[in-house]
Amino acid sequence: MALLFLLLVSFLASCREAQETKEFTIGFSQCTEGDAWRKAMHKEMAREASFHPELSLQIKDAKNSNATQIKQIREFINQKVDLLIVSPNESEPISGVVEEAFEKGIPVILVDRKINSSSYSAYVGADNFQIGKLAGDYVVNLLKGKGKVIEVWGLEGSSPAIERHKGFLEAVHKFPQVQVVAQVKGEWEKEIAKDRFPAVFKEHQDADLVFAHNDVMALGSFESLNGFEAQSKLKFIGFDALGGPNGGLQLVEDGILDATFLYPTGGEEIIQLAYNILHNRPFKKENILNTTVIDERNVHILKQQTNKIISQEENINRQQNKINEQIKIYNNQRTLLYILVFSLTVIIVLGAYALYSLKVRHETNRALIAKNREILQQRNEIAEMAKKAEKANEAKLKFFTNVSHEFRTPLTLILGPVEDALQSNISLGLKKDMLLVRQNALRLLKLVNQLMDFRKVERKKMRLQATENELVKFVEDVVQSFERLAKKRHIQLKVISRLKEINVYFDKDKVDKILFNLLSNSFKFTKENGRVTLLIELSDDRNHVLVTVEDNGKGMTPVQVANAFDRFYTAEDNASLGTGLGLALSKEFIKLHHGEISVVSKEREGTRFTFSLPLGKEHLKEEEIVQETTKAGQNAPLMAGVLDADLELHTGSLAQEDSPTVKEHTILVIEDNKELREFLVSRLTADFNVVDAPQGSFGLQQAFDIIPDLIICDVNLPQKNGLEITSALKNDVRTSHIPVILLTAKDSLEHKIDGIQAGADLYVTKPFSFLYLLERVKGLIRNRDLLKVYYNSAISVDTKTQTAQPKQLDKKFINEVAALVDKNLQNPDLSANDIAAGLGMSRVHVYRKMKALLGYSLNDYIVNTRLKKARHLLLNSQMNISEIAYEVGFSSPAYFSTAFKNHFNMSPSEFKASRPGKEKTQV
Repeated sequence: MALLFLLLVSFLASCREAQETKEFTIGFSQCTEGDAWRKAMHKEMAREASFHPELSLQIKDAKNSNATQIKQIREFINQKVDLLIVSPNESEPISGVVEEAFEKGIPVILVDRKINSSSYSAYVGADNFQIGKLAGDYVVNLLKGKGKVIEVWGLEGSSPAIERHKGFLEAVHKFPQVQVVAQVKGEWEKEIAKDRFPAVFKEHQDADLVFAHNDVMALGSFESLNGFEAQSKLKFIGFDALGGPNGGLQLVEDGILDATFLYPTGGEEIIQLAYNILHNRPFKKENILNTTVIDERNVHILKQQTNKIISQEENINRQQNKINEQIKIYNNQRTLLYILVFSLTVIIVLGAYALYSLKVRHETNRALIAKNREILQQRNEIAEMAKKAEKANEAKLKFFTNVSHEFRTPLTLILGPVEDALQSNISLGLKKDMLLVRQNALRLLKLVNQLMDFRKVERKKMRLQATENELVKFVEDVVQSFERLAKKRHIQLKVISRLKEINVYFDKDKVDKILFNLLSNSFKFTKENGRVTLLIELSDDRNHVLVTVEDNGKGMTPVQVANAFDRFYTAEDNASLGTGLGLALSKEFIKLHHGEISVVSKEREGTRFTFSLPLGKEHLKEEEIVQETTKAGQNAPLMAGVLDADLELHTGSLAQEDSPTVKEHTILVIEDNKELREFLVSRLTADFNVVDAPQGSFGLQQAFDIIPDLIICDVNLPQKNGLEITSALKNDVRTSHIPVILLTAKDSLEHKIDGIQAGADLYVTKPFSFLYLLERVKGLIRNRDLLKVYYNSAISVDTKTQTAQPKQLDKKFINEVAALVDKNLQNPDLSANDIAAGLGMSRVHVYRKMKALLGYSLNDYIVNTRLKKARHLLLNSQMNISEIAYEVGFSSPAYFSTAFKNHFNMSPSEFKASRPGKEKTQV
């Protein structure tokens, strides 16, 4: 354990040491004389930096551009480097940005070139003036005090070029016969010097020596004279004296250069100086590097030394790489060892804890097992109870839904006789009683509708059916239904709109219910001579329209305000307790519109409800938007009767129509509710022959047997429901022409669509007005009579038939009859029995179908068809009357003449003698 402890302490100490080791970032912006010199300096800096791992060197090359170098230095300043190394491209342009870095506390080391300021930490480089002077002395001796010199400059604005030039001139100034006759701007680059030197040399071909500011420009000048004799006569000297294949030492040894002057890179000194500055160690501000001349006398020795140094550098690099690999392996092994030690310690501690826990766990395990069994048993019991509760809840909801639907039928039976009584001549007292019955029946209907809407909301089956409507006019229409109640109670009711008109996408039915609920509440709690106001305006963001219903009634308590939109909540002190569903449903309807509703109220001061509707239609789903359809009476609020039923005065009676002595049309009523069926039969008997059926299958058979003129059918029927009956009727050629009215308590859009798709001609929801139903029955029968005229005018002897869809069976039937008659027209024995057999129908069904569609029998149709064909032949053929009579199937010409005269009021001979185009109208 002691060993483990020591290892752990050593591990923590090494981690702390690693954390305390600080890393330094050094930024180096260079603009050096040439690639060879720059690479040599980089190698020295890298070699020296390898001894100091905490130093991180970032090098950027300005490529002899002042603007680029200034940008790079600013990047290093923004990066907040720990130290900045700068090799200025030119002194004057770079001075300002170097001073800026220095003033911000960043140490600055200048390399090779200085700036026009003393704002820097240190300088590393050779004395270019002394090097230039040394070169001048050497040239004077080489030329023996007489000769012409071409000077190849570096970058004109850089301090090394300027100082080398000044030193050189000072040395040769004492010898007037040594003259600098021309200058070439080589800009430290070989290729530039090589390109520019020939033009200058052409004007000074008597020159004796080329003095270049570095070796590569001297080499470029030399190579530019390839093929010229002057190349071997001219003497070339340069600066840098770098080692390697293309360095100055090699050029002197090869005889290309006569001499070169050592210009040390200072890479090693730069890194050592940076290390001292960053670690707060003493350092010199001015660090001048030594130089010497190298020519054929000492080049071999220096080249050997340089090669030896290069070889040693390579060995050092290899050894450094080996050392780094060993350090990496050592660090990995040490880390692994520490991990193993730490893991072993953790394992021992965990093992001890596990032994202790095992004992405790063993003691509690038995109790846990017993407790688990008890919990499992309770869970199973709860699951079983949940299943039973779910079944009970589903049964309750199903019962709830069914009972709510069933309310509509007795409401129909209540409202029907009440409406009849109100339309008759009754006493004023009895009329008031009937209005009271009607008022409360409509209130009950309101509660049923709210319960059904609430059930749809709970089951998430309430769908938005939004259309684009003008909101201001819509609100005014809804408010209008409250005007008579407001006048009776002397309540000031007005609509204030800051908008003349505004189009909004909303569900008219749901917004109508929202407004009705809010207005009902306001009228309910506002005393006589009070005030109810509706305000319509845009929201502050102009993305919503706000509708506010405000009154000065009794107001609400804070508790009532907090629970205003809770389902089934009613205030305990409310004298007129309700279901509490109206506001809750209003909130759900507003949510469907993606809007909001709020309430502000104070006791004895009044209440203000505000709801918002978003503008545009982007917030709505595609299925929530429907096309506007205009239907009679759809804008009249059904609940308006709850408010003003007691205000209605019906002084007149129903218009009495002259009852025909013979009832022409027959209606079949299929309804399983005995009271409603008997009510409909008793009311319809005054105008029609009525047959009733208590259930679906029997009703369908009745329809096939008697072929009525119209069928009224309930949707929810035993054995066969109304949709199935309608579909069967519309797909059978015997009954496809009969209009069908469906009665149902299901008033959702989906159920109405199902009824129309099944083929129903009208879909009426319970409770309904009998007067409305009666007028619609008469209208459908009247439309059927108009169809008879159409079929009579459309009958043709054309034998072509059409493929029938379920709603085209009537036309198909007429075409098939026409085809059979035309095919057998010459047969004088053709009868209705033959046509019925050809159609595959009974004679009775064919008779009833023809009577319903055309208004006359099949035999009459055969005779009419023969006469029409005869008229056509008389006008358009050369056949005589006897031939035509036999051609169209008459047994004798005499019978043909008699029938033709009875039908067209003229004999065949008279008709044939008349001019074409003067045909008399068919009777």
